[in-house]
Amino acid sequence: MTTATTARPVRARRLALLLTGAILIGGCFDEPKIEDRWTRVDVAGSNLTTNQMLVGGAAQPIVVSADITYRRIVTGFAVAELRASSSLGPADVALSPQGPRLQMAQDIDRVLANSVTRGRATRAVTGWDHLIQHIDFAFTGTAPAAGDSTSTGLFLVCYIGSGEKVRLPSGVDSVVVTPFGSQTYQILPVGVELRVAGTGSF
Repeated sequence: MTTATTARPVRARRLALLLTGAILIGGCFDEPKIEDRWTRVDVAGSNLTTNQMLVGGAAQPIVVSADITYRRIVTGFAVAELRASSSLGPADVALSPQGPRLQMAQDIDRVLANSVTRGRATRAVTGWDHLIQHIDFAFTGTAPAAGDSTSTGLFLVCYIGSGEKVRLPSGVDSVVVTPFGSQTYQILPVGVELRVAGTGSF
């Protein structure tokens, strides 16, 4: 027969186990951060840094090392690109590898929709959940010269999109890339803001 004095410790132990289980279960159901749920592009290294000054109108060799962490199957083209905008400047967007990733993804969507290319490199990619792919890009970019209509904002961005290979009139093969929308495809691109020496708008 169980006495009252032995029943109380048993009940206490059961209660403690239940509370511990509830805490563990509650922890298991915490949703991972968006950086751990969406395919993510990270800059592992570059010869350009945030707010670096570029000489307007001069060719600039650009080197970018990127790591893509996939969270699902993705097939397309990874792109590192210098973009110039006539309507978006540093005060309109927040591009920094250390900044909030969802906000930056949305701002990069806006930059890509409201800017022109000033040089880029592309790489065909295919990835699946948990794969981490390293890509080294190298290309030549040219910042807008003073007085250029696209001299409001200058950005270096890395993103993923769908691509179609085409042959230019010059006979050179190229790729037309359509960026994947960050929300639709659950992809977090990355970018930095740059400046052009000698232009007051930067």
